[in-house]
Amino acid sequence: MFRFRAVVLLVFALLVADAAWAQLPAAAPTAVPRRKLTRKERRELKHRKAVSDARLQMRELTEKERELSESYFVEGVKFTLLEDYTKALERLLAAYRINPNNAAINYKIAETNLLTGNLKDATNFANTAIQLDGKNAYYYLLLAQIYASQKQFDQAAQVYTTLIKNVPDSGYYLFNLADLYLAQNKLDDALTTLNQAEKQFGALDEVAFKRQQIYLRQNKLDQALKEGETLISSNPDEVRYVLAQAEMYAANNRLPDAIRVATQALQQDPDNAQANMILADVYRQQNNPTESQRYLRQAFESPGLDIDQKVRILVDFIKQLPNPALEKNALELASITTRVHPKEAKAYAVAGDIQALTEHRKEARDNYLRALKLDNSKFQLWQQVVSIDAELSQTDSLLVHTDRALELFPNQAVFWYFNGAAQLINKNAAKGVKSLEYGRKLAADNPELQAQFDTQLGDAYHELKDFVKSDAAYEAALAFDANNAQVLNNYSYYLSLRGEKLDKAKTMAGKLIKQFPDNDTYLDTYAWVLYKQKDYAGARESLEKALRTTKDGTVTEHYGDVLYQLGDIAGAHTQWQQAKRQGGASKLIDRKIKDRKLYE
Repeated sequence: MFRFRAVVLLVFALLVADAAWAQLPAAAPTAVPRRKLTRKERRELKHRKAVSDARLQMRELTEKERELSESYFVEGVKFTLLEDYTKALERLLAAYRINPNNAAINYKIAETNLLTGNLKDATNFANTAIQLDGKNAYYYLLLAQIYASQKQFDQAAQVYTTLIKNVPDSGYYLFNLADLYLAQNKLDDALTTLNQAEKQFGALDEVAFKRQQIYLRQNKLDQALKEGETLISSNPDEVRYVLAQAEMYAANNRLPDAIRVATQALQQDPDNAQANMILADVYRQQNNPTESQRYLRQAFESPGLDIDQKVRILVDFIKQLPNPALEKNALELASITTRVHPKEAKAYAVAGDIQALTEHRKEARDNYLRALKLDNSKFQLWQQVVSIDAELSQTDSLLVHTDRALELFPNQAVFWYFNGAAQLINKNAAKGVKSLEYGRKLAADNPELQAQFDTQLGDAYHELKDFVKSDAAYEAALAFDANNAQVLNNYSYYLSLRGEKLDKAKTMAGKLIKQFPDNDTYLDTYAWVLYKQKDYAGARESLEKALRTTKDGTVTEHYGDVLYQLGDIAGAHTQWQQAKRQGGASKLIDRKIKDRKLYE
């Protein structure tokens, strides 16, 4: 419990009056009000009178008054700790009314006002606390904090200066004062203060380090480096100072010195990741990729280089890929990262990104799956996995992975798309339609994705022989993109198989081969439309062009059919035999060969 000091000078009571009144509303007019005062107004007037009387109190407190004031004070402190500042101020002001000349009460009121943002009253009460007790360092520190929070740095600096002058053994606050000068960019004042601290406490690493930073801000590189060398010589076992010096040399293009000092750091700590990173960067600046990569590998081998730093470096590689000159290094660093950090999902994810960009898709998918095993919440990783499944035409994997992804992201249309496409490839057209129709609804705000759904739905409904819905889906896809190659090809081919809308089919297929004159699939489609129109000569020309670049049994069989229609039975028979050997021919191929006759 604190002791209260009686103040006997009337002049002091007058000095602190302004500080206390700042916490209270203005005094009521002396004239008698014409209306009846409310209960709240009467209570406020009573409160003001009590505070006014307290300020003028010059007598010694009675024991009962002292205990009551202490009780209010303790409650105020309690509510401050509970962050109930309204109740805290209520109790503290009650203590103040009994004993306004107590420094601790004024200090606590100032502190609570600072916490509530009432900086004017905080300033007044903190000043009063210092006037009442000029030897308490905490009162000065609070006042300096209040000034600093208002960006009144000159006043805050003056408070520290007064503190150091008035309070015994307070020289260590010179460091606070130096920091304050630094915040104002008063570098010379900060240097002077640090030198003063050094005279009082002797050589200190903290002083040398801060002085070094000041010299750097003043562009006095040689002096900054000199301070660094002093730190190293006085702390031969502290590798952090060696590293800081190496970084300073590197940042200022003093590359040989940077190598010398960073190598010194590695002699002290052979596995130091930061030293290896400095050397890797310096050798990169010297256009020595071999040495740069060697030290970068060593840094990556160290757990001291955390996973986030490694990921940032690998992301820089990703931004430059694909690039044959960087691929080997990027892949090697990615491999080291997954080995050194086997429980970090982000390690596998970034390795997968690098492998995907360097055409190592299977390895990329494996790493994405490892990342998902550690953290399956990343939508982008699932999307990468199913995209690679589709690129690799691994339908079973695509079904498994889309099913798992849909358990986590049932509202993501892209997974329904891939699931539906996989079902279609696996001859489950009905299931494919179900997934595709559901996903299409989810893609209502994405016309491009809806067009992709329509493309797949056209194929799916064709398999189900629901030609009305198939044609409608294809038409919807072409309404979005009239040059959709997959739709133009499949739609025209299926129309030719049905023998319907052949002029429309010819137009679509003709459009394709104008865009892709050497594509054997599109040439075959165009040929088959002509065949259905009985333009056998035109079909033969198109198929012979296609056969220059393909050995697909379907195309060869079509060519045999065209030759048969043109009367070349022997040539047709030869092509049918070739088609059977190539694979991919129709179910009728054996009858055609056996009977040397066309079956459709």
